[in-house]
Amino acid sequence: MSFLKFILKNPFRRKNSAILAIVGIAIGIIVIVALGGITDGLVDTFEETIHAGGADFQISGKETGDSAYGTNTIDSSWTDKIASVEGVDEAYPIYVVLTSVGDDYMNTLIGVDPDGIKLADLSLKEGEIFKDGKNEVILGEIYADDNDYEIGDNIKIDGEEFEIVGIYESGDSNMAGGVFTSISKVGKLMDDEDSISNIYVKVQKGVDAQEVADRIDEKYGDDITTITSVMEMDQMATMLNMLETSSWAISLLAIIVGGLGIINTMLMSVFERTREIGVLKAVGWSNKKILTMIVGESLVITIVSAIIGSIIGFAACMVLCPQIGITPMFTPKIFIQAFGIAIIVGIIGGLYPAVKAVKLPPTEALRYE
Repeated sequence: MSFLKFILKNPFRRKNSAILAIVGIAIGIIVIVALGGITDGLVDTFEETIHAGGADFQISGKETGDSAYGTNTIDSSWTDKIASVEGVDEAYPIYVVLTSVGDDYMNTLIGVDPDGIKLADLSLKEGEIFKDGKNEVILGEIYADDNDYEIGDNIKIDGEEFEIVGIYESGDSNMAGGVFTSISKVGKLMDDEDSISNIYVKVQKGVDAQEVADRIDEKYGDDITTITSVMEMDQMATMLNMLETSSWAISLLAIIVGGLGIINTMLMSVFERTREIGVLKAVGWSNKKILTMIVGESLVITIVSAIIGSIIGFAACMVLCPQIGITPMFTPKIFIQAFGIAIIVGIIGGLYPAVKAVKLPPTEALRYE
């Protein structure tokens, strides 16, 4: 029998001890895999929640001007520049102006690409989104109620007739009283199709919005300004860090328990096999070979435990988590970590008993009963 086969088979000669060791370590791996899946799922859900709907931040002109936002308009080419910055997922221009709307001499008219309307953090209550370039608008619920407008009505904006195709609601009181149409129509109304007032920016999933905003400031800060809520971003980052730290703390406890379990199992194995180790030394086995054998057996147990624990942890999460409203998320990283930890625990757990084994004098080991 080859040395490798000997190592693979030897741990299972004492089935009860092997099973107890595998169960103990597998429980730790189950905890690591399950917590990893749950935590990644919670982080993913949390990120989707905090990044859902509105833009993460906005870009505006640097200098004070007479636009509705109090800044000068900027060239529309800035949209492509911002979109190319590392970490930016979406960038949509908006054009906000004060003009005559319906019976109001001055009201806020907001132009945005129909595909970018979701970044305005609006919820369409009735109707549909306006089409690009068409004389169509959507009104805020408050503005529509105050002026008795309904879907299908016409409203005059800066002397042109527009059809009301939708009613939206928003948690932002400023937005709730506004009027949205396509940015191309606003550009034509203002006879300024190459200018915009702001840019909605959405960062990529898993990317820190504040870091992207800082990156934009560093690159283009002399010409534009990023408008962010730093406190909100810090709170988001803190909550994500707390989730991940909690997961690692519990996983560490499982690792320690698993490590102690394998040390105890391998020490018992060495104790029970004292005479056998003495025989191996007597027939010429070197200390290095005996040490390799003990550590190898420890690794076999932990790797088998990792396989079993990973399967059970994955299956348990997929079955139980949906029952409590959690969607687990498993990535290769979770299983790589689980097997990496199992291997480390196997080496550390087997090393001390192996050292004890090689220090046994052959003559005393042979006399051991």
